[in-house]
Amino acid sequence: MAAAVSLRADYSAAELRRLAAASRNANQSRRLLSLAAVVDGMNRSEAARIGGMDRQTLRDWVHRFNEHGPEGLLDGWSKGPAPRLSAEQRAEIAQLVETGPDRAVHGVVRWRRIDLRRVIVERFGVAYHERTIGKLLKRLGFSHISARPRHPAQNQRTIEEFKKNFPATLSAHLTGIAKRKPIEIWFQDEARIGQKNGLVRQWARRGTRPRQPADQRYESAYLFGAICPARGTGAALALPFADTEAMQLHLDEIARTVAKGAHAVLLLDRAGWHTTRALAIPKNITMILLPSRAPELNPVENIWQHLRQNWLSNRVFDTYEDIIEAACEAWRNLIAQPATITSIGSRGWVLNGQR
Repeated sequence: MAAAVSLRADYSAAELRRLAAASRNANQSRRLLSLAAVVDGMNRSEAARIGGMDRQTLRDWVHRFNEHGPEGLLDGWSKGPAPRLSAEQRAEIAQLVETGPDRAVHGVVRWRRIDLRRVIVERFGVAYHERTIGKLLKRLGFSHISARPRHPAQNQRTIEEFKKNFPATLSAHLTGIAKRKPIEIWFQDEARIGQKNGLVRQWARRGTRPRQPADQRYESAYLFGAICPARGTGAALALPFADTEAMQLHLDEIARTVAKGAHAVLLLDRAGWHTTRALAIPKNITMILLPSRAPELNPVENIWQHLRQNWLSNRVFDTYEDIIEAACEAWRNLIAQPATITSIGSRGWVLNGQR
């Protein structure tokens, strides 16, 4: 049996126990207690058991203590192998993913892990497994998510200018409204809800493929919805058509929901039944039209997504009445959660524009 390693003599047993009591690291503390027992002359095997280790492990810690003192008894975690890609190379990959592939150059319209693996091999000579590519992308801040649709003729500059100039736009539309009158910002939109319903993602055991009913009939209705994020409230009507008459009914419903003594600014898209002069705009509502082909400016689009994901999808509606009841029930569920309306509907560019 190898001879016991001598313990450095510049620490007494009492000093080691005092250090153990003061340490905030449990592992360092128990190792100090084992070494204190060794200084007291205890058998090395018994001293090792005090610290919850075997004799060989105690021997290793004696070496660490002799070389580094009490600090050597702290756990020294390995930093692991050096990254195979430099910080500059990882930044280049992040930029590549952010920009997206060039179909003429890369031959694909979206990045897959196998495509990025090929690009990394070609550019940097580093061959990763596809799973490692996924881990690398997550470390770089990317997630595998669905893209939002964008109209091909959308003008991003127009959207940004609308946000930037919203305070001035709001002031111009409220010229005839008294300064002391409270202003509420509302958003309005319509959604078709019907038998040809959608399916949403759900949790299921890995390796299985859950099944949900998918109706092929076409009976449908329209849910006209409007929200006031600041108040966490809204107004909606489930109607058979989306036309001028239905829009008039919805405007009247919104007007009844606006707080007493307040004036509502209603932001909405440029659908034909929104812009027709046949509408009789209630006196407590001022309408502001959003730029064309810019649905992301209207948070009611996100409200529709929330309703479908939580209460409307994965269902079959046997009759038109069932559709109406489901739409109304979903809206009532939403109205019962004012914090959700505020969270989904709030927009910084709107808050900055309120007088």
